[in-house]
Amino acid sequence: MTETMTETMIEATEVEIDLRAGAAPAAADAVAQAGVRKVVLAEPRGFCAGVEMAIKSLAWMVELFEPPVYCYHDIVHNISVVDEFRKAGVIFVNDISEVPEGAPVMLSAHGSAPEVVEEANKRAAVMVNAACPLVTKVHHEVKKRAGQGYDVIYVGHSGHDEAIGTMAVAPEAVHLVEKPEDVAALQDERPVAFLAQTTLSMDEWAEVRDEVQKRFTDVWMPGRSDLCFATTNRQTALKELVQQVDAVIVIGSKSSSNTNALERVARESGGVRVIRIETAADLPDDLDGIVGVTAGASVPARLVEEVVAVLQPVDGTETLRTTEEEEYFPLPRGLRERLTPEALAADRRTPASAALERLRTK
Repeated sequence: MTETMTETMIEATEVEIDLRAGAAPAAADAVAQAGVRKVVLAEPRGFCAGVEMAIKSLAWMVELFEPPVYCYHDIVHNISVVDEFRKAGVIFVNDISEVPEGAPVMLSAHGSAPEVVEEANKRAAVMVNAACPLVTKVHHEVKKRAGQGYDVIYVGHSGHDEAIGTMAVAPEAVHLVEKPEDVAALQDERPVAFLAQTTLSMDEWAEVRDEVQKRFTDVWMPGRSDLCFATTNRQTALKELVQQVDAVIVIGSKSSSNTNALERVARESGGVRVIRIETAADLPDDLDGIVGVTAGASVPARLVEEVVAVLQPVDGTETLRTTEEEEYFPLPRGLRERLTPEALAADRRTPASAALERLRTK
């Protein structure tokens, strides 16, 4: 780690992220004419601790190693973030065999199948696993419970990267369910362990859990501390937000499970207009009154700022905060070993949004 690189990282903590000049100017004029009075921002919103860690990890990979750096699957489920890394020279692949031998590679935040991790270790000169620690904990429980003779009932979305990686830990023991009706098809010959995709809140899988507990007499479940706090926190804030606004804007990519859940929660809460967008350019031109804004756990702060700039609220913005999130997930071991104590300390103070800004200005 060079002294210059450390200074750059420390300076990044003070970066002011400017809105991009000319961001959807036509949309801005149209929305302003419609008369948005005030914007209320849900808090927490946007990046969770796992996404912060993954984005900063890949940003460090770009700085530490000669290009190209490879990443298995999108680092997080947000088009804007992935595009920023592509512009910085990162190559994203969906098959680990596409990584040339000796190249540096990172595994995405969603967790990877054991065989992918093994193959990445064989092929790469440097392999960094940026899986969210909460996902890693689920993988550990799947392996442990399967080894103890449990059938693992796993609530998740078929085809989602996290679900694919988790099920691959013990494919002979894991049974994917998405709704209560799926439980009826399961056999009850062995004790059951119940786990869920981390991008789902307790509300989303409560009915499945109830059905499992009705059907099976011996069910192991994780403690509340094992659940993803970020998903629940964002949905809790949104439920309060919809009670105070005329419309809600949910920002996030279509591939983001937790953003899809936010949209669903907003619609189910009832009584307000719900608009789902990826960027400020997607905003409709007929918004008025009080507008609430939230964002999925993979959405950078810059996209929220651009939305507010386009809405141009006459009475400004306010924040509806329901809880404080102070969790920090350390960089993966493969990176920590390559950084100085000063750089590691700077990383803790540096938000992922500043790391992305540094990529844009290099």
